[in-house]
Amino acid sequence: MENQTPGGAQLAGSIIEKLRARGHSAYLVGGCVRDLLLGREPKDYDVATSARPEDLLALFPKADRVGAHFGVVLVNEGGAHVEVATFRSDMEYLDGRHPVGVRFETDPREDALRRDFTINALLLDPVSGEVLDFAGGRRDLEAGLIRAIGDPQKRFREDHLRLLRAARFAARLDFEIEPATFDAIRASAGLIRDVAPERVRDELSRILTEGGAKRGMELMDAAGLLHEILPEVEAMKGVEQPPEFHPEGDVWTHTLLMLGRLREPLITLALGVLLHDVGKPGTFRIAGRIRFDGHVELGVEIARRIMARLRYSNAVCDQVLELIANHMRFKDVPAMRESTLKRFMRLPDFEEHMELHRLDCLSSHGQLASYEFIREKQRETPAGELKPKPLVTGRDLIAAGYRPGPMFSIVLNEIEDAQLEGRIANRDQALDMARERLDAGMNVSNSERSFPPPNTGSAARE
Repeated sequence: MENQTPGGAQLAGSIIEKLRARGHSAYLVGGCVRDLLLGREPKDYDVATSARPEDLLALFPKADRVGAHFGVVLVNEGGAHVEVATFRSDMEYLDGRHPVGVRFETDPREDALRRDFTINALLLDPVSGEVLDFAGGRRDLEAGLIRAIGDPQKRFREDHLRLLRAARFAARLDFEIEPATFDAIRASAGLIRDVAPERVRDELSRILTEGGAKRGMELMDAAGLLHEILPEVEAMKGVEQPPEFHPEGDVWTHTLLMLGRLREPLITLALGVLLHDVGKPGTFRIAGRIRFDGHVELGVEIARRIMARLRYSNAVCDQVLELIANHMRFKDVPAMRESTLKRFMRLPDFEEHMELHRLDCLSSHGQLASYEFIREKQRETPAGELKPKPLVTGRDLIAAGYRPGPMFSIVLNEIEDAQLEGRIANRDQALDMARERLDAGMNVSNSERSFPPPNTGSAARE
C-alpha cells in the first residue's frame, strides 16, 4: 500500500510506542525496513505486533479494517496511513494467492518466515535500532540478492504473484535473483496465468514505473514470464529493422533501450514506450528494404487487446492508444500545414507524445530535428493560438438560415484551419467564408440565406 506522506514514519513510531505501552511487542517490518537499511526513503510503513486483532481495534477504534480476519488494520492520521498486523503464520494456500486462514502468533519469527523473500522478512526496533533477522535478509541485502524464504517452489505455489514480485524487486533495487529462486520462477512461470489480471497489471505497472523498466522486462523474458503475460511483446525479439534508421538492432533491442531511459514515468508513457512498435512483428516485409507498412494501425489494435486483457482503465487505454497512433507523425512536422501542426500540438498530454518521440529518436538514429522544431514552435506560439475561441459556431450558421448537415462540420473545420493559419481573424471574415462554402454546397434554404449583421441576435453571440 502506497504512502507518499512524510508523516508515515512518525505515525508508525507512535503506533509502536502505544502498543508497547500496553505490553505488546511491535516492530517496523517488511519493505520499509529493507529500504531504510539500503538508505532509501520508504514508500510506506508497516508495523507487526503481538497484539491480537481485537486489541488493535480497541487501541485504534478509527482504523480501517482492511483485513481484520487476517489481523490487519489500517491506521490513518494527518494524511498518513500505516498498516498494522498481528504476528501470524499462514495455513494452506489453495487458490495460488491467499491462505485459507491464519494462526495468530506471539513470536515474530513465525511471522517473518511466512513472508516471500528474505529481504522483506526483516523487523526493526525503531527505538534501539535492533534488527531481527530470522531468514538471512541482511546477508542478502549486502550481497544484492532476491532469495525466496525456504523452498522457493513452495513459495511460488503458495502465491503465484510472487513470480512477478521477484522480478520487480530485482529491477527496482538492481539486485540479482538467487539461482535456485530464479530456477523456480522459470519452472513455475505458467502459474502466473492463474493470477487475476488486475493483480498482474498492478505488478507490471510497478515494474514499468519504479525506475527499473528495462531490467524488469529482461528478467521477465529470461524467466519465461514475458511469454506468459505479454507474448505480443516477446514477438518483437529478432524482428530486424532497417539499419539506416535503427542501427541499434531489432525491435526488442530498440524497445529495451527506450525503457532504459525512463525515469519513474507515468504508466501511460511507460506503456506507450513498451507498445509503440508492437505492430511491427505482424507487418514486417522486405520490399527493397525492410518495411512495416501499417504497423501503427495494427499496433493500436494489439495494444487495445493487451490493455483490455490486463484491465487497464479507459483513461489509461485512451492515452496509450493516442501515443501509439501518433508516434510516427513527428517525421512530418516540418512539412505540416500550420493548422495541422497546431492541432497536433494541442493533443491531450502532448508532453508525453514529445517524450515518447525523444526517447524513440535517442534509442535509434539519434536525430532530434523534429523534436527541436516543435519545441521552437511551442516557444513562439502563445497557448491561446493553439486552440483559439471559434469565430463562428453551428448555431450561427443555423441562425443565418442554413440547414444542419454534413457540410457544417466540414465548413467549420475549414474556418478553424484558416483561423489557425492567420488567413482570417474576425467573425465577419469567418461568416463570409462559411457563406461561400455552404452556398457552393447548396446546404441552405433558398428563402433564408442572408446573414444577420455581425454581433446581433442571441444566437449570433453564442
